[in-house]
Amino acid sequence: MAKVELKGLKKYFGHVKAVDGIDLEIKDGEFLALLGPSGSGKTTLMRLFAGLERPSEGSILIDGGNVNDLPPRERGIAMVFQSYALYPHKTVFKNIAFPLTIEGLNKEDIKKKVEWAAGLLHIGHLLERMPSQISGGEKQRVAIARALVRTPKVLLMDEPLSNLDAKVRHMAREELKLFQRDIGVTTIYVTHDQAEAMGLGDRIAVMNDGRIRQIGAPEEIYNEPADAFVAGFVGIPPMNFIEQDNIIIGFRAEAFLPAELIKEKEVMSFRFRIERVENLGAYRLVYGRIGKNKIISNLSARLVLKEGVEHALCVRMEDVGAFGMGKGTKINR
Repeated sequence: MAKVELKGLKKYFGHVKAVDGIDLEIKDGEFLALLGPSGSGKTTLMRLFAGLERPSEGSILIDGGNVNDLPPRERGIAMVFQSYALYPHKTVFKNIAFPLTIEGLNKEDIKKKVEWAAGLLHIGHLLERMPSQISGGEKQRVAIARALVRTPKVLLMDEPLSNLDAKVRHMAREELKLFQRDIGVTTIYVTHDQAEAMGLGDRIAVMNDGRIRQIGAPEEIYNEPADAFVAGFVGIPPMNFIEQDNIIIGFRAEAFLPAELIKEKEVMSFRFRIERVENLGAYRLVYGRIGKNKIISNLSARLVLKEGVEHALCVRMEDVGAFGMGKGTKINR
């Protein structure tokens, strides 16, 4: 286990600022999710952690030691990739054992470590199978087991669940969080999927344009976004925005309710023209407009609002955020 620190970290590719001055401290045993859209810099940051790229400026410290000049194998880091990267001609056992074989461990120690990692991930019964004989979710567990047998200080995971179907991904997410909590390894998890970041991270670092826009606990990121980018990127559906008097006001879809359901006096009221209703079982997403602004309301399935009509909807003032028109920085009211 290890504490990881980034100090003034930058990585430039010509004129492209892929990572543009990041200061970050990751606690010993923490699960940190790096969340951002494509091109935000999160994968470049991961490669800098791993030693696959060298910083243009700044420092990476693991347990207080600068690792900028250390090759990947000497950093005490293991990495799990999106593609699994299993050897198709080797059994599951030999895939997991491969890094230990390269290190020259004896057969008995290799056997113990492989069985330990396989037991943690509940794949002991798969050790004699070939990769072609196991499912995508099982392949991902094999890849994680192969990373763990090296007993890393830090575990890096780059979009590890993205190749799984939705149901398996949900199950794998739950298992991964419990597993990480059990072993306590410091974990840095790169994803563009907010559900993964919200469900797995002790904290989330939201990235865009090579910078961290906000870092905090999932509930803080969701309920108190630092700027309009974070507010619009985190949340399904994303936050609603309306430009009004040189500011942008924002509110979540679940806070935008029919006026008759809100008892508070301090509210913002709107005439909401409903264009489409999407029935999703327990709830409905109601799409419409306030003026030229596209707006979404998330309502209980018991509430029936008709398409093509206007309805009075409100949002409590306490649920409204205000952001500047320029950089979208949150305005404290």
